[in-house]
Amino acid sequence: MPRLEHCAWSCSCAARGRHKTQLGDTAAGLAAKVGEMLSSSVSSPSLTLVGHGARSPSTSSASSSSTSSTLNWSQHLVQRSLVLFVVGAFMALVLNLLQIQRNVTLFPDEVISTLFSSAWWVPPCCGTAAAVVGLLYPCIDSHLGEPHKFKREWASVMRCIAVFVGINHASAKLDFANNVQLSLTLAALSLGLWWTFDRSRSGLGLGITIAFVATLITQFLVYNGVYQYTSPDFLYIRSWLPCIFFSGGVTVGNIGRQLAMQQPK
Repeated sequence: MPRLEHCAWSCSCAARGRHKTQLGDTAAGLAAKVGEMLSSSVSSPSLTLVGHGARSPSTSSASSSSTSSTLNWSQHLVQRSLVLFVVGAFMALVLNLLQIQRNVTLFPDEVISTLFSSAWWVPPCCGTAAAVVGLLYPCIDSHLGEPHKFKREWASVMRCIAVFVGINHASAKLDFANNVQLSLTLAALSLGLWWTFDRSRSGLGLGITIAFVATLITQFLVYNGVYQYTSPDFLYIRSWLPCIFFSGGVTVGNIGRQLAMQQPK
């Protein structure tokens, strides 16, 4: 009997020891898991902070690069506008003076005595129109997805300007039996200018639109007595005037396109 009791007591002690060992292992495993969770929760914000720190320089550099490119584009746009304005104002002074000397255009006497024998509003108005048209041509080309690459060089642009001045000079110098013959001749020369230096559908369409709008404005000015034309045969103006507007639009458009090619990327 004592042996049996001793065996039972020893078995119960062994079972109790194994149970304690299992509980200890379980507690140690739980403690290890809690430690891993705490360490991961502590390390994840630091990783997030590191990630934000790694991305912030690239983000700031991208934003600064975008700001710099926008600033450069704005500066280039202003420069192009100023160049086109000066060119338009200068050409208006020279060509209008030619028309006045040939008595094609008549201004009031108090206007003729001013600088360059031209009204004060002619250069700024023509300069503004030249700036708008010169900026509109490359904008339309970009919108249509058809960049104009025909004879894109300054030598071609200068030849186009020379031909336009020649057409304007011919309108004042050439003597025909009637204005219809002169108008047909200038229309052929204007289309030849477009075909030689442009050949784009957008250039043709814009040239016709510019000629139409400018002719309406001129009719309105002459109707209100701002100035007048001698021997008008197309309502209040000369019938060849739309040809001058068309060729002028094509010429200024070529200048604007050439200036747009120097735009920084």
